Amino acid sequence: MKTIKLKTKLTLLLLSSLTMMSNVAIVTMLPQLSVIFKDVENIELFSRLMITLPSLAIAIFAPFLGDIVYKFGKKQSAIVALIVFSLFGTAGFYLNTIYEILISRLFFGVSIAILMIVNTSLIGDYFKNESRYRFMGLQTSFISMGGIVFIIGGGFLSDISWRYPFLIYSLGIVVLIFVLKYLQKDSTNITYEQENEHLLNHNLWYIYLLAFCLMLVFFILPTQMPFLIINLFDASGTLTGSIIATAFIFNAIGALSFAKLKNYFGFWQIYLIGMAIVAIGFILIGHITHLYYFFITSPILGFGGGVLMANMTTWMLSVAHQTKRIKSSAYLTSALFVGQFFSPILSHPIVLYFGVKDFFIVCGILLLSIVVIFSIKEFKKKFYTTR
Repeated sequence: MKTIKLKTKLTLLLLSSLTMMSNVAIVTMLPQLSVIFKDVENIELFSRLMITLPSLAIAIFAPFLGDIVYKFGKKQSAIVALIVFSLFGTAGFYLNTIYEILISRLFFGVSIAILMIVNTSLIGDYFKNESRYRFMGLQTSFISMGGIVFIIGGGFLSDISWRYPFLIYSLGIVVLIFVLKYLQKDSTNITYEQENEHLLNHNLWYIYLLAFCLMLVFFILPTQMPFLIINLFDASGTLTGSIIATAFIFNAIGALSFAKLKNYFGFWQIYLIGMAIVAIGFILIGHITHLYYFFITSPILGFGGGVLMANMTTWMLSVAHQTKRIKSSAYLTSALFVGQFFSPILSHPIVLYFGVKDFFIVCGILLLSIVVIFSIKEFKKKFYTTR
């Protein structure tokens, strides 16, 4: 295996930071939209769709975009995607109607889909086994660091004007420079070693399903928490951003812990552990009586999410054939963002019925119950196979 240069690794990490966490740059300004566009019917739902419409575009187009990436090459695809990312990401700064901005978010989502497919497949090319586990943990932690920049910067800018957070997406131009200079043009065959044959699998539907469930749950954090913090506790955009940023700090710690956990647990077991941590975080959030208690509960959610995200992508790469990495990465990307898109849609009626505070308690109890049921099944399965 060729030695991967540090600048190439950094480029991959920068690409990662623009993908999964890019939506959170505008979450702190979402509650303002109901005032700015108060005459628009269903503006509460539209405001949540601002960060989930890109997810819809990714979910729909990612499987087809995988073929385009394969045809035109990963570097060329990344270059075009970064230009589109910067152009349509910043569109909210200069567009005037909510409908125009929502349409721009769809094109923005397409660019994210391409970047995720390129990035994930390149990691499969460059890294193998233990080095892949370590890099996936590093990647997820880097995503979290990017999330901190996005959320704190977005929170600060949203206090000035609701339009300013969109300017954060111009960072795509900075990453474009790195891609042009340090990403190899053809990296499809970087690794020549064969994966362990017994791990290879073309049917990854169960991983895609679990990825969908992961995002369905985890994306409650950016879509519902700002409304809870700002509307119920009257926090500023800057403070809201700081609270959510603590989740991303511990998201990084959780991701870096993944490689250690992998020494003791399998992928499925780590998935259950991560979901249990998130469930406990939800329950605690529902019982908060003071604004600053969020600085205790947000890290719990973040740590669980970090473990889960590092586990999910590594799980897929470990069972996907090396000749199918682009397509497998495309379907995983689609599954993750289908979950993101449906998260606010499925949670919205529950929030309306219970209220946003009790919503977190209900979700936490339900999720923890599911984890306990599957954990008991896992224990029984191991018990009977070892007898």
